Amino acid sequence: MPVNPNATIEITAFDWVPDFARGFVRDLRPRWACEEMGIDYAEHLISAVNRPAEHYRDQPWGQVPVLRDGDVRLFESGAILLHLAEKDEALLPPDPQGRATVTSWLFAAYNSVEPLMFELSNVDLFAAGEEWAKLRRPGLMEFIHQRFGKLAEALGDRPWLAGDFSVADIAMATVLREGIESSAVAEHPKLEAYLARCLARPAFDRALKAQLAAFREEAGPVGG
Repeated sequence: MPVNPNATIEITAFDWVPDFARGFVRDLRPRWACEEMGIDYAEHLISAVNRPAEHYRDQPWGQVPVLRDGDVRLFESGAILLHLAEKDEALLPPDPQGRATVTSWLFAAYNSVEPLMFELSNVDLFAAGEEWAKLRRPGLMEFIHQRFGKLAEALGDRPWLAGDFSVADIAMATVLREGIESSAVAEHPKLEAYLARCLARPAFDRALKAQLAAFREEAGPVGG
């Protein structure tokens, strides 16, 4: 579903980020959900370099995404995914247990897995070469593999986390994708296959292309 400037749903995203972050900024998550459900959305692009003061009224830390749906405004990608999923049973089953299972896995992605990916990014990217990072990495990777092993056991032979493809899979796939460069996922074949299934969905490809198309080099830092 193409971006539609006249859509009632609006996703706030950055108009520029450094190369390493492109394709990983979290507005990818609601874009993907909209693409899966066939819902038009508009883009509200803001500067990541000079974030407008009014943006902090919608997102206290100045991050993205923010979602506007008529008079409703939300921040945090997990809350946004659940809000969007309420519009259509395509990404959230109608029965109580089905909804509970999807919700549980969505929170698991953001609370039990993503913090480890964030720490790994700090060690491998932002603090690369620092002595503390070298000392921290072996223990961190051991813990990540333990957690990934339990995740693989829970997934078993199912194609998706909670029955049909859902917002739980959007959440988990975008989190696991952050660990691709470290080979953390590749050491768990079931998770690697699961992630490949998620990323092979046409809706993901459309969402990724839409995010990448929004970046403008002239919007970056002067002299950067």
